[in-house]
Amino acid sequence: MSDVLIPARAIWRDYLELCKPNVVALMIMTSAIGMLLSVPGIVPWQIMVFGNLGIALCAASAATVNHMVDRHIDLKMARTINRPVAQGRIGDKQAVAFACLLGAAGMIVLKVFTNNLTMWLTCAALIGYAFIYTSFLKRATPQNIVIGGLAGAVPPLLGWTAVTGHVHHNALLLVLVIFAWTPPHFWALAIHRREDYAKAEIPMMPVTHGNKLTALHAVLYTFMLIAITLLPFATRMFNWLYLAGALVLGAGFLYWSVQLYREKPGAGMETFKYSIIYLMALFVMMLLDHYLLPQAQPLQLLH
Repeated sequence: MSDVLIPARAIWRDYLELCKPNVVALMIMTSAIGMLLSVPGIVPWQIMVFGNLGIALCAASAATVNHMVDRHIDLKMARTINRPVAQGRIGDKQAVAFACLLGAAGMIVLKVFTNNLTMWLTCAALIGYAFIYTSFLKRATPQNIVIGGLAGAVPPLLGWTAVTGHVHHNALLLVLVIFAWTPPHFWALAIHRREDYAKAEIPMMPVTHGNKLTALHAVLYTFMLIAITLLPFATRMFNWLYLAGALVLGAGFLYWSVQLYREKPGAGMETFKYSIIYLMALFVMMLLDHYLLPQAQPLQLLH
């Protein structure tokens, strides 16, 4: 009897896993809220449905490329060892074809139902995550997640431009919030999975600089994040309801980042889990403030 293991045939769940549905769902939540925040009234249903569908398809395409590029290092990490491309249930050619199909479909949907600006911004985000971050930055520098985080921060901007057709400074504030949130969010996971990243020879900050310095960076970035989340209130984009939510949620994030620095057992995963709750709750607070309170008037500059 042969000792060679034959990979099981791929099923639909394997293709779904390629899309990283949990990550895409969080991105679509922020893009949908970006749409709703862009106008005082109701967003046309066609844009809400098909705009988010196009963004989701492109995000899933980028996630599939990530599976394919990382297939060799996935085998070295407990968290990723059973991924379908790494295990051979889906071949390289099938993964490439699937990624191209998703990306092309997403671009066509955005072209037809939104506008060229949204389509090209989404394309840039896809290239940024799938190729610049995954193929280069991830292996090149411990600051990989800081630099590459911009690609994952753009969904609210994409949602905003899908509705309005132009880039607005309020949409850029939403991008800035996610951009500042990404490092402490991901560094918490990297600390928890430090041995995996070291085994895979990925230069995440805990591997190159140790857990303590990484946790210190997470604390500092959390302070910066809290300061940035005050900007939408300072610019009169939101009112007191958002401000209260941002402060309470920020205090919780700071608490967990400090526990991470104090090396409390299990703090890495707990901080990571809280960071996801934080982002979801923060954007829900934006939405509640936007619809429940009178729209704040923008600050007038003195002449």
